[in-house]
Amino acid sequence: MEHVLARRHADFRRLFIGNSVSLLGSSVTAVALPLSAVVYLHASPFQMGLLGVATLAPHFVFGLPAGVWVDRLPYRRILVAADIAQTILVGAVPLLAWLGVLSLWHLYVIVVLAGVANLFENVTAQSFTPHLVPREQLLSANSTLMASNATVNTTGSAVGSALVTVFAAPFALVVDAVSFAVAAFFKARISTPGPPPRATERRLAAEIAVGLRAVFTQPTVRVVIVAAALGALAGQMQNVVLVLFLVQGLKLSSGLVGLAITVVGVAGVASAVVATPITRRLGPGPAFIAGMLISALAGLVLVLASGPLPVVLAVVGLAQVLRGAGPSLFGVNQQTLRQTLVPPDLLSRVNATWRFLVYGLQPVGALLGGVLGSLDLRLTLIVSSVVMLLGVAVAVFSPLRSMRAIA
Repeated sequence: MEHVLARRHADFRRLFIGNSVSLLGSSVTAVALPLSAVVYLHASPFQMGLLGVATLAPHFVFGLPAGVWVDRLPYRRILVAADIAQTILVGAVPLLAWLGVLSLWHLYVIVVLAGVANLFENVTAQSFTPHLVPREQLLSANSTLMASNATVNTTGSAVGSALVTVFAAPFALVVDAVSFAVAAFFKARISTPGPPPRATERRLAAEIAVGLRAVFTQPTVRVVIVAAALGALAGQMQNVVLVLFLVQGLKLSSGLVGLAITVVGVAGVASAVVATPITRRLGPGPAFIAGMLISALAGLVLVLASGPLPVVLAVVGLAQVLRGAGPSLFGVNQQTLRQTLVPPDLLSRVNATWRFLVYGLQPVGALLGGVLGSLDLRLTLIVSSVVMLLGVAVAVFSPLRSMRAIA
């Protein structure tokens, strides 16, 4: 179904190809950029922390205004401009390294500016998709995009590691710069410019307030975003201790840890592929709840791992399958619900609010996970799973529980 969808809707296909190519390049950067800071520039732990803050800063500062500004500009032009900007910014890293002048301050500035471009690109793409495919095919379109994301994230890190092995870390970023240029080419060929830019005389704060009201006054959208925000908080709590638990708590080798991480990616791809038929059978509300519940169970299953190595590996494997499958299932449905329940003239602001809340809670989750992890790794997995179950409870005791179709 997804492949038929991509063939029938040429503009969606161009968006899909552009996103997939740029995501592959960004997966290389996810490996090469930190290594550039550590190996090439000898960054300290504190400096690496600053680099992490610089990565998240655009969501804090521009997360809410981005939705307003996206409304005032043509969608297609935003996508192309964002990719061109990222081509120049990411390409500056290997160029500066080749000139022998690359510094950590260069990386900080580049990461912040590229993060702003990426924020605008993501908000625009999520708001653009409903204009490129019919309403009844949005679920399939989002499943296609989610499967691509999961596949690229699974393979991109391996590609990045191989490139860093062959080339010095900064020069591997050439791949990402080229990927953004290719993405810009495909997105420039989208024939649909998107909705006409919305003219308004209201101030920025008033426009942001309209977007916030759209999120918190629509019952289903409010529940979806609150549940997703709790899931992001809990997920980040687990992410910061997961490898520590596998290595220190379960005494697994580096190879087995790598295999466990790969299982998450494979499960995510499989879940994205079957998300459409599952949702059509259960309904978008129950499918969203099922995805969150599966994600919450992953941490609780993992803490049960003990005993002989084969038993430990079986339990870890099950936990990692759950960890990969859950987010794809609820992610596809939460995006489709936002796109179908929110009026088109408010969608970009709602999407920006979602990113602001979800990404804004991730560093809080990382901090909480680090503090709890220093006390007890198993306790951290349990507490974070309980927090995620709170998100499940929010969804269960809401209209989502009985939502079999989107009106």
